[in-house]
Amino acid sequence: MTDAPILPRIDAAILRDRQHPDRPKMLRDIRRAATETGFMTLTNTVISSEDILSLTETYRAFFTLPAAAKSTIDMARTGANRGWGAPRSEQVDPASNPDYKEVFDCGFELPEDDPDARLAVYAPNLWPDQPERFRETVQAYYAKAGEVALMLLGAVAEAIGEPGDFFDSRFSKPMALLRGNYYPARPDWAGDKDFGIAAHTDYGCLTLLATDGAPGLEVQLRDGSWLAVQVPVGDFVINFGEMLEMWTGGRVVATPHRVKGTAGERISIPLFFNPNFDTNVAPIGSGQTITAGDHLTRRFNETYLHLKTG
Repeated sequence: MTDAPILPRIDAAILRDRQHPDRPKMLRDIRRAATETGFMTLTNTVISSEDILSLTETYRAFFTLPAAAKSTIDMARTGANRGWGAPRSEQVDPASNPDYKEVFDCGFELPEDDPDARLAVYAPNLWPDQPERFRETVQAYYAKAGEVALMLLGAVAEAIGEPGDFFDSRFSKPMALLRGNYYPARPDWAGDKDFGIAAHTDYGCLTLLATDGAPGLEVQLRDGSWLAVQVPVGDFVINFGEMLEMWTGGRVVATPHRVKGTAGERISIPLFFNPNFDTNVAPIGSGQTITAGDHLTRRFNETYLHLKTG
């Protein structure tokens, strides 16, 4: 670990108030996070700590179900990433063993007659029968978290010199994936190549991460050292992904991070916030075309073991 400076801490209430005298400072801090660390923390959003506690316990109740109950919505039976992912069903780092965490994934839902509904990135969600109100609780959070993420992306655009509404029209049908991660205590058998999730950069644009307050996340700094990042329940960890780095021509950086695991269990809840499938995410002004959907589909197929083709 390192005694590196604390990550920039952004106040969402100040960002929402365009007349606030401290807003320019917040934008400078966001620019520093975007261009230097790839990570920051966020406080004072419209999502309360009580919302996060309720959501965390809802996921905990699901993950403590017997494997037989969870297997009824096992994503390994599908051609997409919706439902439950068993331990060791993902491998984010080919040089490490498959990750030992469990996950539950859900995403943006489209009407059946929407022409994009056939795409795997908009696959139908799979919902468990238990615990009670699981679907309602998760979907309510999904809607709020998407609003926070889009607001924050607007501030990122401002911070790097783009119009504040640059991203708005590109997120009408976002490929936004909400995940519940369950990290058990680090197993006794775990070796140097075993992780809750191995070192990786996120694939998309912006990740809004809520946690149960437990430690575990580590961020790689520019000197190669690892910084432990922990926030109280109700605050968020924010990081940027490969897609946004590419889209902004490197003005925003994607930073490696990992979870080795500790002696205690941990639940984290990332929203991976990504644009519409057909959005061109090639570097702005480059004249190239790279669709967000193609980029994300390729990266999913490289990670989920049931989607790997070779």
